[in-house]
Amino acid sequence: MANGKDLHRIALSFDGTTEAPHFDRAAFKVARIYATLAADGRTANLKFSPDEQEFKCMLAPEAFAPVGGAWGKQGWTTATLSALSVAELRDALETAWRHAVPKKRARRR
Repeated sequence: MANGKDLHRIALSFDGTTEAPHFDRAAFKVARIYATLAADGRTANLKFSPDEQEFKCMLAPEAFAPVGGAWGKQGWTTATLSALSVAELRDALETAWRHAVPKKRARRR
C-alpha cells in the first residue's frame, strides 16, 4: 500500500524533478507538471496520455479515475494511493514523468 511519502520520495528520485506548491497541492515537475499530491497525502493527480489513462482506469478502477472535466480528457488521472503498491506507484509516476521531461533527458536517473 503506497502513501504520500512514497510518492514524494519516488517523484524526487526522477532526473530533474523539482517540487513546488500548486494551489492546495504539492506539484512535481521537470519541464512541466506531471504529478500533484493532495494535501492529505491520500490521492495524486498524474498526467497520462488519454490512451494510458483509459488502460489504467480499466485495469485498476479502484486505483485510477479520470479527473473531472477538460483536465481528465487531456489524460489527468486521480490515483488513490492506498490502492497501489509502491511498485505500481513507481511505474505510474515514471509514465507521467516521461511526458514531462524533454526528450533528450528521458532517462530515469
